[in-house]
Amino acid sequence: MTRTLLRRTALAASMVLAVALTGCSTATTTSGGSAGGTGGAQPPKVAELKKLGAGEGALNIIAWAGYAEDGSNDKTVDWVHPFEQQTGCHVNVKIGNTSDEMVQLMRTGQYDGVSASGDATLRLIYAGDVAPVNTSLVPNYASISSFLKNKAWNSVKGTMYGIPHGWGANVLLYNPKVVTPKPDSWSVVFDKAGPYKGKVTAYDSPIYIADAALYLMRTNPSLGIKDPYSLTEKQLDAAVTLLKQQNANVGEYWADYTKAVQAFESGSTEVGTTWQVIANLIASDKKVPVATVLPKEGATGWSDTWMVSSKAKHPNCMYRWMNWITSPKVNAQVAEWFGEAPAQTKACTETSDKSFCATYHATDAAYASRIHYWTTPQKQCVDGSGNGCTDYSEWVTKWQQIKG
Repeated sequence: MTRTLLRRTALAASMVLAVALTGCSTATTTSGGSAGGTGGAQPPKVAELKKLGAGEGALNIIAWAGYAEDGSNDKTVDWVHPFEQQTGCHVNVKIGNTSDEMVQLMRTGQYDGVSASGDATLRLIYAGDVAPVNTSLVPNYASISSFLKNKAWNSVKGTMYGIPHGWGANVLLYNPKVVTPKPDSWSVVFDKAGPYKGKVTAYDSPIYIADAALYLMRTNPSLGIKDPYSLTEKQLDAAVTLLKQQNANVGEYWADYTKAVQAFESGSTEVGTTWQVIANLIASDKKVPVATVLPKEGATGWSDTWMVSSKAKHPNCMYRWMNWITSPKVNAQVAEWFGEAPAQTKACTETSDKSFCATYHATDAAYASRIHYWTTPQKQCVDGSGNGCTDYSEWVTKWQQIKG
């Protein structure tokens, strides 16, 4: 447990981290093409910055809590003021609490960029709200982990729409004194959850449907699921059926990670989906024993990307910010404070906890390959298989039905 993680507990009440999704009535998915080099419709044509010019003196960004610290939460945690001093770009940060909120804020045109998760990126790309990124203008991009580049959630046909920032897996957390034998499959929260009825926890988000789809992809091949974010109506219905069955065993749905911590420490939860930072916090408190595993079916996860608004008034400052936030020292600071793997490979030599990158599998390509990173579901299947898939708005409706 690093000192930064201990400090983060003071922020817990305000940090609804990473990718909590609420309703989507005003933030529906734009139908359109696939990403990551697959076929499908192209996003609206938006010009990328061709040459880095002088900074405009200001920068307005939307960020997850913990991504743009200025010392106000902890005076020793500040990478905003050094950036301002170095570039002359004064930073104004708007904290985004959910991906839907970030999408809506970006559509106002008032912000230069956003730290978008994969459940928001394609919505922003296909709506024309963000511009392609000229990676040659971001020197630190060269040493970012290759397994985060040109992927379905941050690119279209080889064109990057952002700079990867940090990532993590949604792993299985369990109490080894209660959950025996040691689980190696998600079946312990789906088909074999009966012994833990009322003690199962699940992530409170429509994107959690992908967890069920991934499990079915591995255990019920007759459904023909090839990608957990590219589901036909039949495949979506199968995932929903599984999640409705699971609902009878779920005692806690969480989006705020502190809620997950409290559920395990109180004994009301014994097994379920988690982030590594949650496991670390519980372990550091030493109230209950916990362990994590990446199950044999693989896992879902997230990869956050800094994206530039197509209406950016301060694009040169935004490019300077993207290079700054992915520089080795700063990316290491953010990763430790936030609790995720840094995207920057050179960050691992800069962490205060020298075992940090090993704990988070930061440069482990084999581990990363087992993760299906959150990607916005679209009618035009994101895996390039056609245009018969269900979109995010349908997932939201189904999620409301699942929870009742």
